Amino acid sequence: MTKGKLLTTPSRLLKLILPLTTLDKNSDRKDVQPLALLVHPQQPLSYLERLIQSELPSIRNEKGEDKIPAVHFRAEDSAQDDVEESRATTQGEGQEENANQGDGLEETRFGGKVEKTGILNKTTKKAAAELRGGPGQGGVESYSGLGREGQSTSSNKGKLVRWSSSTEIGDFIRDAARGKEFAVEIEGASKEIRVGVPSFNDRTYYLRVRLRKTAGKINDMAVIKKECDLAAHKSAQYFALGGFGVLIGWWALVWALTFKTSLGWDTMEPVTYLVGLSTLVAGYAYFIYHNREISYRSAMNITISSRQSKLYEARGFDVSKWETLVDEGNAIRREIKAIAREYDVDWDETIDEQDKRVTEALRQDRRQKKPDEGEEKGEEDEQE
Repeated sequence: MTKGKLLTTPSRLLKLILPLTTLDKNSDRKDVQPLALLVHPQQPLSYLERLIQSELPSIRNEKGEDKIPAVHFRAEDSAQDDVEESRATTQGEGQEENANQGDGLEETRFGGKVEKTGILNKTTKKAAAELRGGPGQGGVESYSGLGREGQSTSSNKGKLVRWSSSTEIGDFIRDAARGKEFAVEIEGASKEIRVGVPSFNDRTYYLRVRLRKTAGKINDMAVIKKECDLAAHKSAQYFALGGFGVLIGWWALVWALTFKTSLGWDTMEPVTYLVGLSTLVAGYAYFIYHNREISYRSAMNITISSRQSKLYEARGFDVSKWETLVDEGNAIRREIKAIAREYDVDWDETIDEQDKRVTEALRQDRRQKKPDEGEEKGEEDEQE
């Protein structure tokens, strides 16, 4: 094993596998036992540096004193791209841009079928160079989610720059994703250790698998829920029509007793007054008991909710399980969205959510909760 690996785990930690070879006195050794390290993306590189140093033997400096080997992390420097880009002709740039128009589509195999699960940023090298500016100028850095899935270049070794140990591991990986690999340089080692950079596809693999499983469960329950909701709304409409019929009947009765009988208006006037006053008293009593204002809309909602509860129970629909699944789906979605922003990737969530019913259920739950975070609100406005 001559190269390291950086793997994504189901626990959201990153598993770094390195072959450490600072002092190797065994001439017959064909391979080195790899070392596995678990790190969190929010931990600094200095933490990873200390983990590696704890597994290394000490070396001797020029004075013959023992010391702990220094560990440095290097990633591709996009400033090198600007120099190389300036050497290209305008015609070559146009041809490269046209050739890459169909590139950047991430594909993942699920259930024996290959499906596109993300669209990588379409910024060309020329546009990225213009955004970054020239030497001594400020600008905007561009990123890519290709990582190890990107195209290899023959000059990768000349494009590495050392990163500060205070940088978070997640930020380092995000920036290193513009190349296929980064380097771990150990003092005293014969050569640096190259580690493949995980792409957006790698970082979100387990999250998207969980989202698909959760979406499948939500979809199964969404079918039952939709049928119950439709039946409950129809029942509420029938109830409203019945109430309308009662009002029309009461009006016809008052008219008949007033104009068709000997009772007349002198008798029916106090009757209608008392009936109206009784309705007001009954509404106020309802408000006191239920702490809820009585209105046509609230009466409709109460009817629908009551009918829904009965239908859910009859069909075996577990409301608490539904809410748990929807909350879990939105939580996974937020995590994938966060990684997509780090990698500058436009993730198509509808593919992993599998069905429009699932997408609508998750969106409706987010609307009902009305998050206070401006970031989440921005996402909702964009989807609207």
